[in-house]
Amino acid sequence: MAYGDRYEMVCGIETHAEMATKTKIFCACSTEFGAEQNTHVCPVCLGLPGTLPVLNREAVNLAIKAGLALNCEIATVSKFDRKNYYYPDLPKNYQTSQFDLPIAKNGWLEITTDAGGGKRVGITRAHMEEDAGKLVHSGETITTSSAGSSVDYNRAGVPLLEIVSEPDLRSPEEALAYLTSLVRILDYAGVSDCKLEQGSVRFDVNLSLRPKGRADLGTRTEMKNLNSLSAVRRCLEYEAERQAGVLDGGGQIIQETRTWDEGREMTLSLRSKEEAHDYRYFPEPDLMPLRISPAWVESMRRALPELPEARRERLIGLGLSPYDAGVIIADKDLALYFDEALKTGPDVKTLANWLTSELYGLLNARGESLAACLIKPAALAALVNLIKQGAISGKMGKTVLEMMASTGRDPEDIVRAEKMTQISDAAELSALVDEVLANNPKSADDYRGGKEQALGFLVGQVMRLTKGQANPALVNRILKEKLN
Repeated sequence: MAYGDRYEMVCGIETHAEMATKTKIFCACSTEFGAEQNTHVCPVCLGLPGTLPVLNREAVNLAIKAGLALNCEIATVSKFDRKNYYYPDLPKNYQTSQFDLPIAKNGWLEITTDAGGGKRVGITRAHMEEDAGKLVHSGETITTSSAGSSVDYNRAGVPLLEIVSEPDLRSPEEALAYLTSLVRILDYAGVSDCKLEQGSVRFDVNLSLRPKGRADLGTRTEMKNLNSLSAVRRCLEYEAERQAGVLDGGGQIIQETRTWDEGREMTLSLRSKEEAHDYRYFPEPDLMPLRISPAWVESMRRALPELPEARRERLIGLGLSPYDAGVIIADKDLALYFDEALKTGPDVKTLANWLTSELYGLLNARGESLAACLIKPAALAALVNLIKQGAISGKMGKTVLEMMASTGRDPEDIVRAEKMTQISDAAELSALVDEVLANNPKSADDYRGGKEQALGFLVGQVMRLTKGQANPALVNRILKEKLN
């Protein structure tokens, strides 16, 4: 951040999240991803003359949920507007959106960064709108490198929630912390599937620089349609350095829309920035104003699941460290798996370790996802209980885990079938220790002479005699008692 000694970054982000409805916002066409081009279309979403929109109630429900999850005020009266502009992916030549009466406003969320600690980021508004279609370029990355483009209208009319932050972000690290938290909230709340690789969440970032110590805002540029957190970080880093170079050279920043070229890792100018009046907003005459009663809002509040921060605090209250709780809540599937496994009463810390370390490590090595894993939550909990009870050792547990992942069998069945029960009978182990000491007098003398590593050798000999089934902690204790 070479510019950081002279300038301060000012950044706000517009997040466009496709809401998790089965049909589009104003028609019955499917929102399913990946269909053949222009097959999920109808006269309404293609904007053919004489068609009328019908609002999808579930889209409104999800927008209210998102507003509540982001601490917003929910409007009692909201309306749709026509945002007029021409672009090939917009079949009606206007986008049905919301302008002066959005469904939610004046919210916030908390972020934490290593450099800056905790901070509250304001949410200006969240409003509903329809998505545009998608231009399919012949070039590898963007329009400027394409010989031609086609249009796929399958996405036209998919319900979007646009969430606009205040310009409260001061670094790429803060921007990533904000977006990570925001996407996680939308995922937990069920507002969006948040599959960034499919474009279901996209980001427009607005960035300006101002001399350090100044309160007034600089001229901003907007970078549109970034679809990964990595791209946002690299885009902000590049654009901040570019603007700093212009300002240091005595130039002026032009308010404009730019695009991020992933291949060259740089921003490129697209067009001068439009203001709101350029879009000639006017109320959508085909849709009545939307009246949202307090009872409707409360029903959506009750329907909200436990959100990430509340879940994190609950897990810490159960005895997990803040770090382990943070690892678990970072992935909704992982958090749900953990809670399901907890129902059968395993030790919470041991379960967390086996889930985040052993199971995830095994799945990564096998190239499998948690969703496709054959090990059910109750089965992992049963394995943890066997280890905690001393029925099998931790080393045995890893072997059992691998067999569970391959077969889907319960751990108890595997332990019985493979005769893997841990030997924890003190008398039986004492006799085996006597045999090992008799056969290895030099190692016994080495330990008594201060060579601690000799104890590990002797433990290993007992484990060899029992084919790994001896309780290692008990073997250690018995050996020390006899040697001392």
